[in-house]
Amino acid sequence: MDFIIIFLLVALLGFVALQFFTKRETPDNHLQTELEEAKTELIKRGESLNQSTQEIALLKTKTEEFDQVKSERIQLSERLKNVEQERNLLKDENTRLKKEEENRNETLHRSIEKTTTLQESLEKEKERLNDERVKETEERLENMKRQWGAHEKEVENHLQIICRNHVIKYISQENFPHPRNKPDNSIEIMDQLIVFDAKSPANDDLSNFPKYIKLQTENLKKYAKHEDVKNDLFLVVPSNTLHTIKEFVYNIGDYNVYIITKDALEPIILSLKKIEQYEFADKLSPEERDVGFKCSDNCAHPKKKKREVVVFYEIYF
Repeated sequence: MDFIIIFLLVALLGFVALQFFTKRETPDNHLQTELEEAKTELIKRGESLNQSTQEIALLKTKTEEFDQVKSERIQLSERLKNVEQERNLLKDENTRLKKEEENRNETLHRSIEKTTTLQESLEKEKERLNDERVKETEERLENMKRQWGAHEKEVENHLQIICRNHVIKYISQENFPHPRNKPDNSIEIMDQLIVFDAKSPANDDLSNFPKYIKLQTENLKKYAKHEDVKNDLFLVVPSNTLHTIKEFVYNIGDYNVYIITKDALEPIILSLKKIEQYEFADKLSPEERDVGFKCSDNCAHPKKKKREVVVFYEIYF
């Protein structure tokens, strides 16, 4: 740009010199006029040159700005290229993540389906087990109720078989010699009546059964008041109720009550029957023939190893 300006100045000076040497032979006035014109022309050309210089400087500035803009454009182009590359990378990453998310969702969906299926199976199994437990409980309660309902008849039949096998007189409820209050069962040994009353729960709630048994022991007084009734009386309960009972022997005034099961009937009756083995037993009065009957709590339970049934006789000479 500076080279162009210098070239223009040199050309202008050359033109002025040429005009001067071409017209130097003219008269002075005419030369003066031409010099004035040349001077004016030179001034105009200087102004034009100055304007051109300014324009050239302006163009230079614009060129520099253009170069800067061009440089910035190149930088922006590079940045855009980098951004596009990053965008493509992000797009690829996003596609990969979407695919992984779809795979995870699919896996999760299958897992949820399996879990739901497993849960449904567990619920069904739980319901089945609950139904089985309920059914078992109902069957157990029904069996208990049937056992309790048949308990009185079973005790009666068992007593009859024992009496028949050991030649002992069995007395049914209707044949009990005293009117009004009659026990379920009784037997007769040496003119003494021994009462065996069968008792069972009224329902499947066993919490009140011990209290019921206690009341029944007191209620046996109506049998014990008779002179020919032995003062040792027995309440026969189902074996599956023993776990609710805490006391198996009750000493109530002038009579005793023992809580036993059906399986304890035979050893107890055989022990009571031993009174007939004594030589002078037939000469004893019912009071002298009375037996001191001792039974530990274990005698009520037929399966306990330490079952103890002991009869002591007191014979006076």
